[in-house]
Amino acid sequence: MKTTALLISSALLSLTPFASAQTTAEAQKALTPSAVLDDLMAGNKRFTENKLTPKNVPERIAKTSTGQYPKAVILSCLDSRVPVEKVFDQGIGDIFVGRVAGNVENTDQLGSMEFATKLAGSKLIMVLGHTACGAVKGACDGAEMGNLTGLLKKIEPAVRAVEGYKPEERNSKNIEFVNKVVTKNVQQTVADIRSRSEVLSQLEKEGKIKIVGAVYDLKTGKVTLLDS
Repeated sequence: MKTTALLISSALLSLTPFASAQTTAEAQKALTPSAVLDDLMAGNKRFTENKLTPKNVPERIAKTSTGQYPKAVILSCLDSRVPVEKVFDQGIGDIFVGRVAGNVENTDQLGSMEFATKLAGSKLIMVLGHTACGAVKGACDGAEMGNLTGLLKKIEPAVRAVEGYKPEERNSKNIEFVNKVVTKNVQQTVADIRSRSEVLSQLEKEGKIKIVGAVYDLKTGKVTLLDS
C-alpha cells in the first residue's frame, strides 16, 4: 500500500509545472485516470495564465525515440486554433491526439483509442470540442460538399437534440445555438465511444480508464469539463 502511494506521489511530482521530463513508464503505470484528468486541467490553467512549463525539446525527442508512454488520448476538432498539446501544457510523448473536423468518432478513431488505452497504457480519453466550431455550423445549416457531407451528417443528431429554439434561430448565425450543439455533439460522441467499443467500455467499467467530454473556449483558452 505504501509502495503504491509512493509511486503515485512520484508520478504526480514528475508532472508538476517544474518538471521537464516527459511521462515515463513508471509514471504512466502509477497514475490513476482522475490524476491524469487533474494534470490536464492544471496544465490548461497554466496555459490560460501564460505560464507554460519550459520543455527541453531536443531532450524529449531523444528520450522518446525509443518508446512512448502517453497518459491520455484526446479526440479533438481539426481547428487550427485549438493546439491540443499547448492547451494542456503537454510535451512530446505525453498524450495521444486524434483530430477530425467536428471531433466525431469512427471505427478508425475507436481502434486508435483502443490501442492507446489497452495496449499503450493511457488512462484517460477526452473528447474535446470547441466554441464556434465550423463543422457544427455546417451541420446546423445543412451544408453539403463532397466528402464533408457525410461527416456533417454525423453531427446532425446533436443539432436535432438541442431544443428551445424557433426554426429561424436554428442556424450558424445564432452562436448561442451553435455552442449548445457543440456541447451536445461532444456528449453524443462520448456516448458513442462507450456504446460502440466494448474494449473501451469494459476498461472504464473496471476503473482502468475514464472517458470524459470537454469544450475549449476560443475566446479565453479555457477548457470546461462536461457532464457525460
